[in-house]
Amino acid sequence: MRVIISGGGSGGHVFPAIAIANELKKRDENIDILFVGAKDKMEMEKVPKAGYPIEGLWISGFHRKLTLRNLMFPIKLLHSLWKSRSILKRFKPDVVIGVGGFASGPVLEMATRRGIPTLIQEQNSYAGITNKLLSKKVNRICVAYDRMEKYFPKEKIVKTGNPVRQDIQDLDHQKSEARAYFDMSQNKKMISIFGGSLGAKTLNIAMRDSRTILEAHPEIEVLWQAGKLYIDEYSKSDTAQLPNVRCQAFVDRMDYAFAASDLIIGRAGASTISELCIVGKATILIPSPNVAEDHQTMNAKALVNQGAAIMVHDKDASASMIKTALFLLENEGEIKQLEKNIKKLALPNAAAQIVNEIFKLISK
Repeated sequence: MRVIISGGGSGGHVFPAIAIANELKKRDENIDILFVGAKDKMEMEKVPKAGYPIEGLWISGFHRKLTLRNLMFPIKLLHSLWKSRSILKRFKPDVVIGVGGFASGPVLEMATRRGIPTLIQEQNSYAGITNKLLSKKVNRICVAYDRMEKYFPKEKIVKTGNPVRQDIQDLDHQKSEARAYFDMSQNKKMISIFGGSLGAKTLNIAMRDSRTILEAHPEIEVLWQAGKLYIDEYSKSDTAQLPNVRCQAFVDRMDYAFAASDLIIGRAGASTISELCIVGKATILIPSPNVAEDHQTMNAKALVNQGAAIMVHDKDASASMIKTALFLLENEGEIKQLEKNIKKLALPNAAAQIVNEIFKLISK
């Protein structure tokens, strides 16, 4: 069996793709898997680290504003279509899987033209333009949210959820060990703030501006992941010097971070939300306004409407982020209700269900 997995551009696309590949290998270690990504994007580093080969396409997104890069888009697209055709002809896959992102478009387009079984996985509650365009041609569409028939043909949709990392599946007995790992107290309330590997400027500014209120609450500890783009600037801030704050560029043990925390603050990317549902943590979501079609706000609202998270708008983060967090931590009932509601949304077997659909396509 030969499988191509295509897409990437962000962790929200790359990590589910790797989880699907791992599940395929778990079923049959002889399955031959090839990734196809976009050159210079994170998948070109993350996928080989996970043990899989990858080929890169010369492709990027189309910007709504008139830019010089847009003039290159038709050339890049034609080049990527040609290279995708070459990869398919050489690799001869039994199935092609698209996980969203720039690279998935050309590969899935050429696969459908050649009659190869195809499946796409849409992580968000608001479908990306690439997947919307492909949905008319592919055989199966795996989604994580209800009511996705407004974007895709209903008969092709299967609700599976988003694949997540295996190491966060069972954290019930790791809290003490996790607190020790981050040099945190065992008996204080703990907030973790995640802005992604690069960091989120809004979240960092909000933390920087919260020195006075955090200094007044030494009974609260904060793990602040500032991101590699911002660590040099914000690690020198007065807030970062507080004894109850740990400021780091990144968190290498997300399982421990989840286990140690009483409250999570972060962006509203699809993979992040899926992981939060699995671990069942009370959450404040601050959607990024700088993403296509404002899909993070749509993701956050899907949880807020079910009482499973609190949303703070990006523009309000400096004034409200930490104040809202402290209010929640002072109201145990609110925390418990958020934990209960978000846990109900968990779909822990997403990778296995997606692979089931893959095998169904091949068997036909």
